[in-house]
Amino acid sequence: MTYVVIDNCIACKYTDCVEVCPVDCFYEGENFLVIHPDECIDCGVCEPECPADAIRPDTEPGLESWVELNRKYAELWPVITQRREPLPGASDRDGEPDKLTKYFSENPGEGS
Repeated sequence: MTYVVIDNCIACKYTDCVEVCPVDCFYEGENFLVIHPDECIDCGVCEPECPADAIRPDTEPGLESWVELNRKYAELWPVITQRREPLPGASDRDGEPDKLTKYFSENPGEGS
């Protein structure tokens, strides 16, 4: 099992989760975070830290495409280990449907 970041993180990018990760397996895109599924140790400490409820165990049904998306971008984006402020308008976009097609950017973030 691993954890993955899903749709609700896009255009919010809360980073509370990265501070508690003991293995630094979060990677940062311009407007989204991902977890490297091969580095995640399945401890689960990140899941309750996410204000947007955007972290899920990969055992939930229908998350196969999110596992692959997390894997793909974890190989391309820089690691992030320090908390930052969420994106402007994050509270307004929290819970908005279909954020992957509306807002997702393939561009890397700054990393830390």
